[in-house]
Amino acid sequence: MAALKAPVIMVHGAFCGGWAFDQFRAPFEAAGHRVIAPDLPGHAAHEKGRGVAGLSMTDYVRPIVALIQEQKQPPILIGHSLGGLVAQMAAARAPITGLILLAPSAPWGVALSSPEEALSAFSLYALGPFWSLAVDPDRAAARLYLLNRLPQQALRETYARLVPESGRALFETLNWWFDPFATTLVSAARVRAPVLGVAGESDVIHPPATVRATTERLGGQVVVAPGASHWLPAEPGWEATAQLCLDWIKGMALEAAA
Repeated sequence: MAALKAPVIMVHGAFCGGWAFDQFRAPFEAAGHRVIAPDLPGHAAHEKGRGVAGLSMTDYVRPIVALIQEQKQPPILIGHSLGGLVAQMAAARAPITGLILLAPSAPWGVALSSPEEALSAFSLYALGPFWSLAVDPDRAAARLYLLNRLPQQALRETYARLVPESGRALFETLNWWFDPFATTLVSAARVRAPVLGVAGESDVIHPPATVRATTERLGGQVVVAPGASHWLPAEPGWEATAQLCLDWIKGMALEAAA
C-alpha cells in the first residue's frame, strides 16, 4: 500500500501558481498524502511574473525533477495544463509512482485537435517577438475558455491572481513544430509509471481528443469528466475530479500489492 501514501507533487499550469491547487489538495491530504504544490520559476505571488521572460520549459522541469529526487519514495505527480506537460517531461527524467495529467498540454509531436487550440497557438504571433517576452494573461480568453465555469465573483478573484507567462515556454508548448530543439519531446519509454489522463468534456483549450492522444502515447488510460471545462482543479465539480484521481491511486496501490 506504499503508493497510497506516496507524496503527491502538484504542478500548476500557465499564468498561475501553486495556489491553483488550494482546494484540490485537501482530499489528498485527508487521505494521508503529503502534498507539495510549488510555484514554477517566476510564478510566485511576490514575483508577479517579472522573472518569467526567456524561461524555457526545461527551466520549469528542472526544479520539479529536483523535488522528485528529494522525496524519500517516488512521488505521484499531478500536472494541470502546461503543468501537465512539465509533469510528463519530469516523469521521463526521474522515478515516480504514478502520473496524473489534468487537461495536459501536448508534448512535441502530438497534433492539435481543435480550431481553438490552433487559434491559441497562432494568436501569439500578434504580440510580435512573444518568445522573448513575458506574456500577460488575456481577460477575454480567461473568461471564455479558462475560468468559464466559475461563478462571477470567483472568476474575478481568480483572474486577479494570474501572472504573466514566459513567451518562450508558450512557444515551445503551443508551437512545438517550429522548435528545432524539440524541447517538449517526451520519450514514452522513459515514463515508467502508470498514467491517468483526465479531460474536461467541454474543454476547448485542450479537448478530450488531445488529452487522449497525449495520454495513450504514454500507455495510460483516459477519463472524460462530464460537463467539465479546463480549470479542473478548482471549477465546480473539482471534488469529483479529485475523487476520481484518488480512486485511481487506490486501484494502482492495490494492483501493486497483489
